[in-house]
Amino acid sequence: MSVAVAVRGLTKRFGQQVAVDDVSFDVPEGRIVGFLGPNGAGKSTTLRAIVGLTTANAGTATIHGKRFHELQDPARTVGSIVDGVGFHPGRRGIDELRISAAAAGLRPERCDEVLELVGLAAARRKRVGRYSLGMKQRLGLAAAMLGDPKVLLLDEPANGLDPEGIQWVRAFLRYLADEGRAILVSSHLLGEVSRLVDDVLVINQGRLIAQGTVEELTGGTGGVSVKVSSQDDAALTGELERRGATVAPEGDGLRVEGLSPADVGAAALAAGVALTELRSSAAELEDVFLELTSGAEIG
Repeated sequence: MSVAVAVRGLTKRFGQQVAVDDVSFDVPEGRIVGFLGPNGAGKSTTLRAIVGLTTANAGTATIHGKRFHELQDPARTVGSIVDGVGFHPGRRGIDELRISAAAAGLRPERCDEVLELVGLAAARRKRVGRYSLGMKQRLGLAAAMLGDPKVLLLDEPANGLDPEGIQWVRAFLRYLADEGRAILVSSHLLGEVSRLVDDVLVINQGRLIAQGTVEELTGGTGGVSVKVSSQDDAALTGELERRGATVAPEGDGLRVEGLSPADVGAAALAAGVALTELRSSAAELEDVFLELTSGAEIG
């Protein structure tokens, strides 16, 4: 996979405070990378450094091999939501986009195209002050997509959305990634991140403390076990333990480690026990996050 965003040894200090400390990572094309960390961990500062809104004290952040200020056509290269989706409440949605398009030298027709893309075509002439939070988030994504960029940097794109809105953002970003775009998303909605992203970066106190796929990180705190309930848990426990499994009570059933769900089903059949529940249970991304950051506040 080609690397779209490359961060190498990025360090940013504000006086004596180190906000970002020697951070390095890649965002490949066609992948969604989740950027997680507690409040003040350095997520927003890192994103701001990538798009040239803050100057790093050391290290580099490049987009397709160039620093942001070196890009010949930034709007067509990278789209971002970094400092929130601040729009003038008295302007109509279409007018906000037209201002941005004109500043970037983009054709005005593109504004209608991106409003259609994010499902706001019917609200194009509605004043932004009357938009719901979800509509404002969609308008922010529309603005980020004006230049049809190959890279998206999004700070909390689903913040404050209802479940339907979060599901829409998830499907929309997956659609964009499947087109080959590189997407870096910071978020505190850890359950949703686990359903959205391909890779995860965890930052704490300015340092990158973990990175990998969701499966790699969740496997690191216990991996996959099996949750099973039956009409005779005692008999099932005996058969599972004879097959080398580790069995412990959990809720109204058992947690089994050391066997696959198929193996657990075979053990139940051999024991003549009817099952009422059988499912694999991987460690949740939120559990991993809290373990890595020692229970720091999520944000």
